[in-house]
Amino acid sequence: MRPDDLPRALARGLSALYVIHGDEALLALESAQQVRDAARNAGYLERETLTVESGFSWSQLTLIGNSFSLFSDKKLIDLRIPSGKPGVEGGKALEAYAANLPPDTVTLVTLPRLDRTGLNSKWFTALASAGDVVEAKVIERPQLPDWIAGRLARQKQRLTPEALTFLADRVEGNLLAAHQEIQKLALLFPEGELSLEEVQSAIANVARYDVFQLGAALLQGDRGRFVRMLDGLRAEGEAPHLVLWALAEEIRTLYRIGKGRREDKPLAQLFKDNRVWGERQKLIERALPRMTALKLRAALLHAAHIDELNKGIGEGEVWDELLQLALPLMEARK
Repeated sequence: MRPDDLPRALARGLSALYVIHGDEALLALESAQQVRDAARNAGYLERETLTVESGFSWSQLTLIGNSFSLFSDKKLIDLRIPSGKPGVEGGKALEAYAANLPPDTVTLVTLPRLDRTGLNSKWFTALASAGDVVEAKVIERPQLPDWIAGRLARQKQRLTPEALTFLADRVEGNLLAAHQEIQKLALLFPEGELSLEEVQSAIANVARYDVFQLGAALLQGDRGRFVRMLDGLRAEGEAPHLVLWALAEEIRTLYRIGKGRREDKPLAQLFKDNRVWGERQKLIERALPRMTALKLRAALLHAAHIDELNKGIGEGEVWDELLQLALPLMEARK
């Protein structure tokens, strides 16, 4: 389930096991606290916290799960696996634990984002089969205004469309800071609608950009967002060769898929062959109509020139060239 679904699930009753994983730290932390609060309100007064780190003994999990409590007949076991990799011994211990969950116990397992291997592992499959799973996905830029509006509604505030766009631009990629800025608005202003001027007077620019999100902005053709992200990455000291690599990967993928389409190959097969999954499929499908083979080949030649600049060969300013590389790819097809 999504973090937004968890409160309704908890209201229907507690499960014996909860697994929380994902990229978005704020949502994962909030979800874990909601489980702890619900357990405490339901009489699970004792809490045992286990953190899997170097030297951790997995026998502790079974021992604590089966031990008799002196203070309460119900308890919460809070198991944290920061690496997301329990290892062979830990995997077997989790499988065995999930197959025989202790009575009068709620178990909370928290993990970071898991890759495909982790999600398909026997231990994770066993946990997912035995309990409820909450995935704390990153809130992407298109979903961010709705997320902000929902948080503001909790404090009986709302923003004009211009103010909402402004706030989303300022906090993109930094959900914890977004949460703090939204709370700040509750402290500074009364309930009701807030104007752009009021938000501008209160909000800091706390956006944090991921170099891999830059490719999404390129595919979306959002020139304003792309420029903001590129400037933000430059200000944060991101390595330009990594930025070039991310952009060149998108360009090469577009070229290969476009070439395949001209050869009447099925789009689904092209996505599979080029390892394009999830939301990125939609972005590429929307970007293809504005691309030509000539435009993409020119972009790849430009990328090769920027690569030489990164290596100290030739003349030019790398960050300016990165912008010039991307802008033509975001223009409508002529």
